[in-house]
Amino acid sequence: MERESMEFDVVIVGGGPAGLATAIRLKQINADINVCLIEKGAEIGAHILSGAVMDPRSITELIPDWKEQGAPLNQPVSGDDLLILNATGAKRIPDFLVPRNFHNHGNYVISLGQVARWLGQQAEALGVEIYPGFAGAEILFDDNGAVRGVATGDMGVGRDGQPTDAYARGMELLAKYTIFAEGARGHLGKQLLAKYKLTDGKDPQTYAIGIKELWEIEPAKAKPGLVVHTSGWPIEDDTFAGGFLYHLEDNKVTLGYVVGLDYKNPWLSPFEEMQRWKTHPSIKAHIEGGKRLSYGARAINNGTPQALPKTVFPGGALVGCDAGYMNAARIKGSHAAIKSGMLCAEALAEALAAGRSSDELTAYPEAFEKSWLKDELDQQRNFKLWFKKGSLIGELMTGIEQWFLPKIGIKSPPWTLHGSKPDHLSLLPAAQCPKIEYPKPDGVITFDRLSSVFMSNTNHEENEPCHLTLKDASVPISVNLAQYEAPEQRYCPAGVYEIVRLEGTEPRLQINAQNCVHCKTCDIKDPTQNINWVVPQGGEGPLYGSM
Repeated sequence: MERESMEFDVVIVGGGPAGLATAIRLKQINADINVCLIEKGAEIGAHILSGAVMDPRSITELIPDWKEQGAPLNQPVSGDDLLILNATGAKRIPDFLVPRNFHNHGNYVISLGQVARWLGQQAEALGVEIYPGFAGAEILFDDNGAVRGVATGDMGVGRDGQPTDAYARGMELLAKYTIFAEGARGHLGKQLLAKYKLTDGKDPQTYAIGIKELWEIEPAKAKPGLVVHTSGWPIEDDTFAGGFLYHLEDNKVTLGYVVGLDYKNPWLSPFEEMQRWKTHPSIKAHIEGGKRLSYGARAINNGTPQALPKTVFPGGALVGCDAGYMNAARIKGSHAAIKSGMLCAEALAEALAAGRSSDELTAYPEAFEKSWLKDELDQQRNFKLWFKKGSLIGELMTGIEQWFLPKIGIKSPPWTLHGSKPDHLSLLPAAQCPKIEYPKPDGVITFDRLSSVFMSNTNHEENEPCHLTLKDASVPISVNLAQYEAPEQRYCPAGVYEIVRLEGTEPRLQINAQNCVHCKTCDIKDPTQNINWVVPQGGEGPLYGSM
């Protein structure tokens, strides 16, 4: 069956803050621009997961009267606690010594999923055509090698790859320009980086995994607007990691743990480290007696501008975390995503007004170079790279770059660090590393993976092709198990990967794809890059309510 097609001025892949900001700004400039936005989640916001403390600078530029329009930025930050944990206690950094990247005065504790849903409403009101439940599965190219659109995935394909009675062919969405806003480690964005060599001359992009829970706590413990960040325990010194705990309105607390995916020990489990972190007295005190409401996980760009790729190519551009716009030092990406979308939209509107199509939107990266976002990212450019040298060096140099230098009038450090190795090359053989024994969950403060996945409302059709594909089916046993004791069993936060050992048979890898929360960690951390994450049927995956 041939695919039907629809034509637009602009097609946007991804309904997060970056994609929605691109759409909104386009319509603000010229209401006649024909804009289509597709989102693989069942609804706008379904797959959005972030801390989140939001800097309102970008949303104020995009929609100056957001407060009057009912944007769900309801809880201003009321205080910052920066804690260094040890096994039994914590040291709070005095307020006057807190580095500037951890200053949150004027920011808001939010649910980014709710903000995305509100932005979706604003976009639709401006005339943007939004289609949730449609995954961008394939990039379409013209005869000259320029992007001419995307195709959505076929529906109703059986696990054997054959059409079922419910089969429906995907749709071709064609455009003068196609914008990719899929979030960190975008499935299509990864292909574009390779095809157009967009990372040539750049540092390798590196990532972390963020694991998050939402709790309802006792009213007496509620401290609306309090922002807590931690470093130190329980992680070893040679691994970047840290925790966050934010008090929302209505007796809600959002908390989570972030682990850099360049960790070396294959026995490490980011999920288990997060569960262990919650047992620390400084964290447990906030949630004890409360109830866990939701769970999720997502890969995060480490956000160094040294690793930003070229963001434009013939016929399109990358925006938001698909490109790597993230301020890791501030633990904030939503304002960067919105700003990048606005800059791209302004370049798009100019190109369309001039009658152009399918060329490079050079005005977009040129505008970024002159923007406040570029200045902000430059100021924080060494943060993660210092911590890759150990927590002591990281804390010391963060103090120098983010506290001392600004005190003497130097906004941006006069030196630049560079990374040289992608995350998947960092694992050591299991035999060279100490095995980590994690405590069993108590079902009150700490939990197992499967009960956690249940709380993410994840759903996939069982009779469909596995969206976690292997380039070589022998590698999980011959390499991953033999050398690293199958680290995919531990770095996956959803219990997707399982080594099955039955008496009288060789061990084999079982992929429980129905558990996948679309975090992309396997695509990033697999030591031989043998796992390739592709989109499942549209509308599947987690359904994050207030995350």
